[in-house]
Amino acid sequence: MLDFINFYVVPGIVTGSIYAFAAIGITLVFSIMRHAHLAHGDMATMGAYIALAASTMLGLPVYFALLLAIPLTAALAVGTDKLFYEHLRKKPKILTTMSTLGTALMLRSIVQVVWGVGTTSYAKGITRPNDWFGLKIKTNELITLLALAVVVLGLAAFLNRTRWGKAMRAMSDNRDLALLCGIDNARVITLTWLIVGGLCAISGFFLGINTEIKSMMGWNIILPAFAGAILGGIGRIEGALVGGLMIGLVEELSVLFIPTEYKAVSAFAILLLVLLVRPRGLFNGKII
Repeated sequence: MLDFINFYVVPGIVTGSIYAFAAIGITLVFSIMRHAHLAHGDMATMGAYIALAASTMLGLPVYFALLLAIPLTAALAVGTDKLFYEHLRKKPKILTTMSTLGTALMLRSIVQVVWGVGTTSYAKGITRPNDWFGLKIKTNELITLLALAVVVLGLAAFLNRTRWGKAMRAMSDNRDLALLCGIDNARVITLTWLIVGGLCAISGFFLGINTEIKSMMGWNIILPAFAGAILGGIGRIEGALVGGLMIGLVEELSVLFIPTEYKAVSAFAILLLVLLVRPRGLFNGKII
């Protein structure tokens, strides 16, 4: 039983935590702006590489490098919205969605030109797991889980207890009514992109520190992240959390039955099943 937990459940939860970070950002974009953000994964890659640059060039410890990468990636997200999405706000949402695909390709090309297409990591060597009463958990994995708890609790408190958090919820529930009540649409969108950009940096960083850093890393998690957001229910933060964790667990457990290289198929299968059977997801979110 301990071997099953150590080799399948723990990696599944850690992988699911990374998906959950990305899924929360995806669900925020869709609930406020009403379009899919296909550049989410590549923006996470950019955040991971910004943290890498801060660590190698400035000599910062990796977790301090993350604290620098978060505001820089948030600024990148706001700038991307101003340059490529804002002028499409009143156009059909499919145009904005296609624009996010172009942005994804652009961000990936920038990463490949600046940092190359090779694989690297934040730290060299092999990290051995710690023994927690038979459970084998690495320090980075434990920090990933703690960071997820802090981010989810902090974001929930912000959305439920602050003025701008309530404004974001109002825009998500009924955009027209929120505008009639005097909520500043532009500020809400800017604030949303700041949060989404920060979440991109966090998801990319923890993906890199638990696996490896490469230019395609963000693109490889975009489908599981979308599956997690849809499974939990678009527009529901708690749904994105649960959905991301479930997708991560299902992927890791699926290798018991299918080859490892095909485990991403399980996320695609769940995505199709949810869209067919329960489009609102587990937590009764918005219909796509």
